[in-house]
Amino acid sequence: MESENRREVIEQVVVTAEQMRQIEGRIFEAGMPVAALMEKVAGLITRSIQTLYPCAENRRVGVLVGPGHNGGDGLVVARELYLQGYEIHIYRPLSKLKELTNYHAQYAVSLGIPFYEEIEPLYDCDLIIDGLFGFGLTRSRSVAYGQSLSGSIAEAVELLNQWSQPVVSIDLPSGLHTDTGEVLGIAVRATRTLCLGLWKLGFLQDQGLDYIGEAELIDFGIPLKDIWSILGEPPDLLRVTKTVAKHFLPLPRPKVTHKYQQGHLLLICGSRQYSGAAILAGLGARASGVGMLSMAVPESIKLLVVSHLPEAVVIGCPETTAGAIAFLPELVLEKLHQPSGSYQASNQTYNAIACGPGLTKDAKDIVQGVLAAQCPMVLDADSLNILAELITIPTLLKRLGQTVLTPHVGEFRRLFPDSAELLPDRVKAVRKASQLSRSVVLLKGARSAIANPMGSVWLIPESTPALARGGSGDVLTGLVGGLLAQPVLSEHPLEAIVATAAWWHAQAGILAAQERSELGVDGVTLAEFLMTVVRGNRE
Repeated sequence: MESENRREVIEQVVVTAEQMRQIEGRIFEAGMPVAALMEKVAGLITRSIQTLYPCAENRRVGVLVGPGHNGGDGLVVARELYLQGYEIHIYRPLSKLKELTNYHAQYAVSLGIPFYEEIEPLYDCDLIIDGLFGFGLTRSRSVAYGQSLSGSIAEAVELLNQWSQPVVSIDLPSGLHTDTGEVLGIAVRATRTLCLGLWKLGFLQDQGLDYIGEAELIDFGIPLKDIWSILGEPPDLLRVTKTVAKHFLPLPRPKVTHKYQQGHLLLICGSRQYSGAAILAGLGARASGVGMLSMAVPESIKLLVVSHLPEAVVIGCPETTAGAIAFLPELVLEKLHQPSGSYQASNQTYNAIACGPGLTKDAKDIVQGVLAAQCPMVLDADSLNILAELITIPTLLKRLGQTVLTPHVGEFRRLFPDSAELLPDRVKAVRKASQLSRSVVLLKGARSAIANPMGSVWLIPESTPALARGGSGDVLTGLVGGLLAQPVLSEHPLEAIVATAAWWHAQAGILAAQERSELGVDGVTLAEFLMTVVRGNRE
């Protein structure tokens, strides 16, 4: 049980290249020989490769060996596979190696394993193992070795990327920036990457995903005390896993309760042009289990929304000639401006507000008025575009209530032009935006990032291209709003609730894509699969 708990903790930890250096430094200073750790790590890699690609007759494996300890890992793996009956061929473009790596190269030569200075002889191999450069590559020129991923090495990688056999990268595909996932000129396009020890930040950045392939963590037993001594406990970077989500899902309820004790969400959404956005946001809120859902929509789409969400209190609002909400009725405004902070049984106030899906920019006055409310608020879609026109940061700093912003990259650039300069490092960008605006910011993407004003960032480690479809974000807005409104979560940090919603949303997309294919996940389907995730999270 203790090892299982440790594994759960390790799966949540994310490090930068510098943090990993410091953690390894503590291990070596404590007396762990570098050679012993290399043998241990390479043994774990070898077992993983043997499981994935069992030795068959004439199984040929090519190993790319760099000058550092990543190359040393590759050489030990090559040796062990050779001793298990694999036919091994080694590409070593650089003659100058680190001392330990050089010892392993000498021994491989003594075994009769052939070495090549060019990659072409590896063309006929059934599998390629990439051990050129490890986690330390953070710019095009390697500080340690004075070599760049250019010239003959770049040409070799370019050729490799044209071949069809599977490629397994050790720790990180060679040529990727460890922290940002940026391609430094050119990078190995791996089929699978075996990340060593702790998850590197580059695995959680959108731009590296096309090169990483399937990712697997090789846990070689770093003591938790060494991790916390460098990162702090809790660390300020966290992968959101099923273990994290189990703290929230499914939401517990007391035996005796009623609807207003389970939260009241006001969803302000929709227009004549975008009625579907209102419906999808409502379906997301429904899945959250919120006790009461009120929806303010243009009068012309009220009956349509009611037909899809009969349990909601759907409030028809006067609308502009273009079909946007012109102003909110008095019965909404009365509850909107009641003092916030109470989760007591009451129908006189809203516990949270979600605003934006389908509004259009004609609803500018609505967004300006809603910002004065004191309860927690989720702003998405058109409300973000309106907020950008209002000048984001000064407007948000006037708010008395907590704010959650859920932009995609385009909206993020409009909202936070100064923070957007830090892109493509999504973690730095979202952290700065959150701190400046004093809001929780969910930057959506293939690896969504959630930041709080204190500098903590929560990262969603997996998603699916199936979510790249109109309506997915509307479902997420309703889901986030519904969770924020519920009293059972009121004692938890806002960013933890938002991160749970983002994880839940991503998992629903993954499950739906597995059943319907990536092309078959529309917004309604996505909302339906949200409850499948909750059922699975109970196991």
